[in-house]
Amino acid sequence: MRLEEKTTSSKLIYDGKVVKLFEDEVELPNGNPARREYVKHVGAVCILPLTDDGRVVLERQFRYPFGEILTEIPAGKLDSPDEDPTAAALRELQEETGIVPREIVYLGDYLGSPAIFGERIRMFLARGLTYREQHLDEDEFLEVFTMPLDEAVEKVLSGEIPDGKTQAAVLKVYTILQKEGKKT
Repeated sequence: MRLEEKTTSSKLIYDGKVVKLFEDEVELPNGNPARREYVKHVGAVCILPLTDDGRVVLERQFRYPFGEILTEIPAGKLDSPDEDPTAAALRELQEETGIVPREIVYLGDYLGSPAIFGERIRMFLARGLTYREQHLDEDEFLEVFTMPLDEAVEKVLSGEIPDGKTQAAVLKVYTILQKEGKKT
């Protein structure tokens, strides 16, 4: 069965600093026309820093669209579509937390809302952490803290950590460590 949609026209509706909003006309697999509204994003990275004693480095940050302070793992957008995601992850981790890891491992991609939002977040695990100075952006305000991985898993499962990328990374890392036979 054919599932792909063919773009017949594309119109840029909004060109912002972080996102671009498009309205496209498409041809559906059955030949019928349809309209698609979606947001393009340059892409991002997120990093789960794990200490040698099994603690996750997290951040509390106010998120304007929700009007709430959320708990998240360090993350940030790519500087360009061509930026190496690993380099971006190392940059964002040091900027936000001051951490430089000995090891960084790619965990896979996270697509938060693929029906309307074209942001691909590359997830990483960072280990062997060394702490240096934080270099926050001028408009960035956050609190860095640690929590045992087991506790982070419980907070994800109870809904206390609603951020999707953080949920995915915490559960992935927990599962990986369980399969490796390591206690968390």
